[in-house]
Amino acid sequence: MTRKNFRYGAVMAAMGMAGLTMAGTAAMAEPAKTAEATEMVDTAATRFVSIDGEPMSLDAYAGNVVLVVNTASKCGFTPQYEGLQALWSEYQDQGLVVVGVPSGDFADQEFDDNAEVKNFCKLNYGVNFPLTEKTHVVGTEAHPFYDYAQKHLGEDAVPKWNFHKILLNREGVPVKAFNSRVEPQSDELVAAVKAELG
Repeated sequence: MTRKNFRYGAVMAAMGMAGLTMAGTAAMAEPAKTAEATEMVDTAATRFVSIDGEPMSLDAYAGNVVLVVNTASKCGFTPQYEGLQALWSEYQDQGLVVVGVPSGDFADQEFDDNAEVKNFCKLNYGVNFPLTEKTHVVGTEAHPFYDYAQKHLGEDAVPKWNFHKILLNREGVPVKAFNSRVEPQSDELVAAVKAELG
């Protein structure tokens, strides 16, 4: 399957977090599988590696609303971790999944060691939503997910700084992007999340 005809049904397939072992995720109820989920195909755009070094795919989150956020531990926006955790806690039971994608692409504001990233997030902000390993989100080495999102949302999907956010609907289609200054618990973002949750 080429990227051109790639559907997010395909994206959600691989972005589920089957191998994720982060604290807190084990207790999460297994998301409901939908008819759409059975059509998902594992592709480069959906495959990540978790912060613990395990295969990480979105197929386990098929049928849920997903917010993908490129994060950093040494940024002026880093306190948004608190809002992301609160958003995840409040709407998780309704089908929201927050996925953090640590990246050093902007001013090298992320630790090099994944364990250090995980510990920082947990100790300082109580983060227990899924995190990927440190990943490129812009440039020639950007994860294919961002190319996929750009095909749906245009330049709005391209992160300009840390804590850029991309919202995916229950079918796994990117429906809106939010710049770094949009707080996780802002009226704008919460309204978009609630609209997709239905």
